[in-house]
Amino acid sequence: MDREWNDSQPIYRQLRDRVVAMILDGVLKEGDPLPSVRNVAAEYRVNPLTVLKGYQQLVDEGFVETRRGLGMFVQPGARASLLHAERQKFLADDWPRIFSMLQRLGLDADALLNAAHPQSSPAAPQGPKSTPQSGSHHPEEEPHQ
Repeated sequence: MDREWNDSQPIYRQLRDRVVAMILDGVLKEGDPLPSVRNVAAEYRVNPLTVLKGYQQLVDEGFVETRRGLGMFVQPGARASLLHAERQKFLADDWPRIFSMLQRLGLDADALLNAAHPQSSPAAPQGPKSTPQSGSHHPEEEPHQ
């Protein structure tokens, strides 16, 4: 987890978002324990109640479960649910702003792909195989409509 906090949102929310990122990135898998509240509080120099509040938000959302005397664990299906929720959040909150900026700057899909993969030549055909997700297709990652 990143050690820096920003002032744009409460620390407990940033902790929650960092755990979500760890689940989405596969650092924490279904059934894995979350780092202990005490360890996170000590390592990041935050109040244990702040860590607990961030973790409790994940419990309330159904992504994490508390096992009395054992700690908190990632729920089965959490990654797929988080992936769907985070995609919807991105499309609703971030994408309109990003799309507007792309239009303002006159950037198109080819310019974005070339910027993301500068080693590919501009003359190379840009078919479906050049997308970042080819070869790593997972049915649980399909967007739900």
